[in-house]
Amino acid sequence: MFINHRSLAGLILGLTCLLVAVPAVAETHWPKDGWKVIDTSQSYSELLANLKKAVSANELNVIYEVGPTEAAAKRGIHIPGIRVVGVFNNKFAVDIFRLSVLAMIEVTIRFYVTERDEGHATLSWVEPSLVLAPYVGDVGSSDDANTLRQKAEELDACFSRIASETVQGK
Repeated sequence: MFINHRSLAGLILGLTCLLVAVPAVAETHWPKDGWKVIDTSQSYSELLANLKKAVSANELNVIYEVGPTEAAAKRGIHIPGIRVVGVFNNKFAVDIFRLSVLAMIEVTIRFYVTERDEGHATLSWVEPSLVLAPYVGDVGSSDDANTLRQKAEELDACFSRIASETVQGK
């Protein structure tokens, strides 16, 4: 197959325009209901390290961290830092399990650390009360429903504390 100079130049120009048109990080439109989003001046790695310290300081444990960034890099693809950090506390898990067996699937609640194109990172999460809300109506009694709601609100406060300490670098 023969490609003349004009066709090759057009192909290169088209690919260059495509690459320039794709931003380093796609603009993120966060859902409004139940999401908390804090843009920080911290780098991705700094915010991730501060998050882990704050989680531990608030008696929760990092159960898992997942994200495509490192795996993509091994394939030669550069994408911004993205990490989902699942956190857990056995006390909350047991309390929630006693109220709702089904809600147990949600007790590892997540923080989301994302790198923005200017080298800074964003910390976000869905409020635990929103994550656990579908299970409140499925518990046995109104007392249990109120207790589950209260546990979720305790987790909301804990997540807010963790976020505050993370952003402050504590």
